[in-house]
Amino acid sequence: MTNWQPFHESPRVTLVRTVGIALVAGAVFAHWSGGLARWPLTTAVMLWPSLGGHWLELWFLNWLRPRISEARPAQIGARLGVWFIGGLVLGIGMRLTVLAFTGRQSTQWLAWWAPGLAFIGIEFIVQAALQLRGRPSFFNGRG
Repeated sequence: MTNWQPFHESPRVTLVRTVGIALVAGAVFAHWSGGLARWPLTTAVMLWPSLGGHWLELWFLNWLRPRISEARPAQIGARLGVWFIGGLVLGIGMRLTVLAFTGRQSTQWLAWWAPGLAFIGIEFIVQAALQLRGRPSFFNGRG
């Protein structure tokens, strides 16, 4: 039986990392979407996948993972499912944030599944970085 260790990190470390990611990603998207004046909005929007994604991952690691089968295929399927559904929810949050700050909806609609696949892609990149650093990750089955 696998003894899953709960993931713990200080709130300060979490906030520095996730807000830093949101600031950088917000700057990149602001540059592409009309300039630096949009940086506060794009940063707020990017907090959804950075900070929200952190909480989603914590929920999987500390609550769901210990409650499902230890079989690797079950763990992989559950993780991908959580990332996909979580990505959909985070995408809705991003969209509502834009609506709340601007009062207008985007004229471009993505396919309903796009935020879920995008979040899976983001998580693959994050997990690959952890793997390259020798840390527990999705790819080595330890994280």
